[in-house]
Amino acid sequence: MYDTIVTLKKGGGRTLKAGGAWIYDNEIDSITGSFENGDIVTVHDFDGYFLGYGFINTKSKLTIRMLSRRKGAVIDDAFLEQRVQEAWDYRKQVIDTGSCRLIFGEADYLPGIVIDKFEDVLVVESLALGIDRLKEKILEAVKRVLSKDGIVIRGIYERSDAKVREQEGMERSKGFIGEPFDPHVEIVENGVKYIVNVEEGQKTGFFLDQKNNRAAIHKICRGKKVLDCFTHTGSFALNAGIAGAREVIGVDASELGIAQARENAVLNHLEDRVRFLCADVFELLPSLEEKGERFDVVILDPPAFTKSRSSVKNAVKGYREINLRGMKLVEDGGFLATCSCSHFMEPELFKKTIAEAARGAHKRLRQVEFRTQAPDHPILWAADSSYYLKFYIFQVSNER
Repeated sequence: MYDTIVTLKKGGGRTLKAGGAWIYDNEIDSITGSFENGDIVTVHDFDGYFLGYGFINTKSKLTIRMLSRRKGAVIDDAFLEQRVQEAWDYRKQVIDTGSCRLIFGEADYLPGIVIDKFEDVLVVESLALGIDRLKEKILEAVKRVLSKDGIVIRGIYERSDAKVREQEGMERSKGFIGEPFDPHVEIVENGVKYIVNVEEGQKTGFFLDQKNNRAAIHKICRGKKVLDCFTHTGSFALNAGIAGAREVIGVDASELGIAQARENAVLNHLEDRVRFLCADVFELLPSLEEKGERFDVVILDPPAFTKSRSSVKNAVKGYREINLRGMKLVEDGGFLATCSCSHFMEPELFKKTIAEAARGAHKRLRQVEFRTQAPDHPILWAADSSYYLKFYIFQVSNER
C-alpha cells in the first residue's frame, strides 16, 4: 500500500531500532518511488529488512516519524481511533482526567501532535506535516472515544503557533477549529480552581505536566512564607495557598500571566494570603536578598532556558544563577523546589548545576524527593525527547 521505499544506510536507524520514532536525513541511503512530503512511506534497513511505516518530510532534518512497526498495518480511521483509545484508557488508570494531556506525540505513538483536554474543551498543537494531514481525523477519533464515556466536547482550539513548524515548511497557525466558543475554561486541579485561557495562554494555555509536583509541595507549605518564581498564572503559589501557607508571593514577568493569577487567587478566595508581583525574577531575587528578605519555601519553575544543544551553556548559567539566588533566600532548614523543563538540560547536567549553585551559596542540600512530569506526559523509553521535566525538592541548610 505504501509503495515508496526508504532504505537506511548500513549502521543507520540506531535510535529507531532501540525503540525510538525518528529517522534523520543523514541515516537515509535511498528513496525509491514517487511521494509528496507528508506521505506515509515504508522503511527498510540497508539489507531490505522491514522496519515500519512513517510519514516523510525531506524539508526537515528529522525526515521520517514512525507511525507503526507492524507489517501490513493500514493507517486509516480505525488505526487512529485505536491509538486514541489506548491513550485514553492509559490516562484513566494513572491520572485525574478532568484536565489532562490526552495525546503526547511520540509517547502515544502519534508523532508530532499534542492534544490537551481542559474539561470539555480540546487544545491541539500540530508540529509535523504528516500528522497535520491526519489532524482532523485524530480529533474526530478523540471526540468519538470520549463520547463513549459520556464526555461531550464543546469546542476545539488550535495552538500550532510554535516556531518548530517552520522547520517542517509549515506556517504557524492558531484559531478555532469549528464553531468559536468562550476560550476561558474553568478547571480544577489538586483542589485549586483556575481559569485557563486557551487562546492567549502560553503553549496550550496551562502547564498540566506539573500537576503531581504541585501537589507534592502541599506538605512543606503549611503555615509557611512562600516565594513562587516564574509563577505564570499562579499555579504553584495557589497550591501553596490551598495547602495553608500564611503568606505567598508569586512573581512573573508577564503582565497577562499575573493578571490571570490574580483572578485565580480571587476564584479560590486566597487573595488575602496570595499576592502577585510582575517583575523580572533575575532582577528581583538579588534585590530581595539585599533587603534581608527570607522565605520558608522558594519555588523555581522557569521556562525552558534552552531549546537546542547549542544554547545549553548559556542555559546552565541561568539555572545556576536562579538556584544560587533562590537558596540564599531560603531560611536555614527551609525548602527549595526547583525544576527544568528543557529536554536538552539533561538530568546529570541539571543535578551538577544545582550542586554548583549550592557551593556558591554556601548551602547544604538534603534531597526530599526527585520527580518528573505527570504520567499523562508519559516518558517513552528510547524516545528521549519525551523525558524533559526534572523536579527536585530540597531542604536547604546553612553550612554546619
